[in-house]
Amino acid sequence: MAAEFISVSFPNASNDLNPIPDAPVDPQFLERYARALDDYGFNYTFIPYSSSSFDPFTIGATVLAHTKNIKIIVALRPNTVYPTVAAKSLATLDQLSGGRVVVHFIAGGSDEEQAREGDFLNKEERYERQEEYIRILRLAWTSKEPFDFDGKYYQFKQFRSSVRPTNGVIPISLGGSSDAAYRIGGSLCDIFGLWGEPLKETKEQIDRIYAEAAKAGRTDRPRIWVTFRPIVAETDDLAWEKAHRVLDQLNANRQKGLSRSPLNAATPANIGSQRLLDIAKRGDVHDRALWYPTVTATNASGATTALVGSPRTIADSILDYIDLGCDLISIRGYDNYNDAVDYGRYILPLVRDGIREREDAKRKAAAA
Repeated sequence: MAAEFISVSFPNASNDLNPIPDAPVDPQFLERYARALDDYGFNYTFIPYSSSSFDPFTIGATVLAHTKNIKIIVALRPNTVYPTVAAKSLATLDQLSGGRVVVHFIAGGSDEEQAREGDFLNKEERYERQEEYIRILRLAWTSKEPFDFDGKYYQFKQFRSSVRPTNGVIPISLGGSSDAAYRIGGSLCDIFGLWGEPLKETKEQIDRIYAEAAKAGRTDRPRIWVTFRPIVAETDDLAWEKAHRVLDQLNANRQKGLSRSPLNAATPANIGSQRLLDIAKRGDVHDRALWYPTVTATNASGATTALVGSPRTIADSILDYIDLGCDLISIRGYDNYNDAVDYGRYILPLVRDGIREREDAKRKAAAA
């Protein structure tokens, strides 16, 4: 029943509440942030990617250089790096860090965003290319002899890499809510990422992923990664007051043109965002503490569902998802550094205590 925690690494102090347009890398902030995640017991940190963002390989290498235990999850779009090059780059980072690298694939949910870097494939073609890419990485990491590849999107002859991952392979992650995402993630990937949806919808998605794994003849299943944006305070009442202040600031930033999604933006093209917006129409609060106004305030621009409450309420909400089968829990806030410290102090210990209690209860029941 072991669960692990994921955060997100940021290169400077800019955040959703106090955005700093085009802020440069702040090496001291990045180092302090990475060390805080390491010290407070996060297991992974995600290194995001967009067409206008910093290079995730370089940011990831910096995080690894300043930490001892945390693993990095490098976001990778197949159109940006040729797969044989990515295989060596990832394996190099993995060797330098003693096996602390994961790669997360982004097929691309927006045609406009993909076009900014010269990618004009449609969504189905992007997923087809991604499937080839994943197969090439695995071959590059495991093949002892030179090999050819003759696919629709990649062709090469007699490639062999002498740069091998520390533990033989590097875990591969994928996210999404489309049929193609479920198929590729279920059949090929070690980890499947979901955005925070109510328990019922999350269970339905997990069942889809597991069904695709079984259809592919797998004897194992992808680990399930689910993402939330917790808003925590000492009590539930104080947390709700804080949540509405956060919402007011998100709306004000969007009015000022400081949001990731402009005020007049169309409904996002990706299915994951559409699902979040549809759920938001059904009500503000779902299950224990899953809050959706942050979704509508940001036009579902990425992982935007909040959990609101005291540390106990948020920990119990997370444990509900762990009981469902989600064993990778991504939590990041709106005030990045301070929220990460609060999570490490007050939420992670409670969740880990809850897991131990469940394991003890199972052992006692088995021994009875």
